[in-house]
Amino acid sequence: MRDEERSAPVVVGETYEVSIDDIAKQGDGIARVKGFVIFVPQTKKGDKVKIKVNKVMRKFAFAEKVE
Repeated sequence: MRDEERSAPVVVGETYEVSIDDIAKQGDGIARVKGFVIFVPQTKKGDKVKIKVNKVMRKFAFAEKVE
């Protein structure tokens, strides 16, 4: 496991049920797991979605919406 993955409360490949509580400048939805920011494209504020984490960085992660 890489250092940046160790400090994050989410894991690449795992799925999570999240609420989109904000929108980033680039238009991606922002969800949080234990305060950790996850960017989720093709979502809007207020959405409750299931996501799959694609990439974990030190301070944030990227995920995709899954059905």
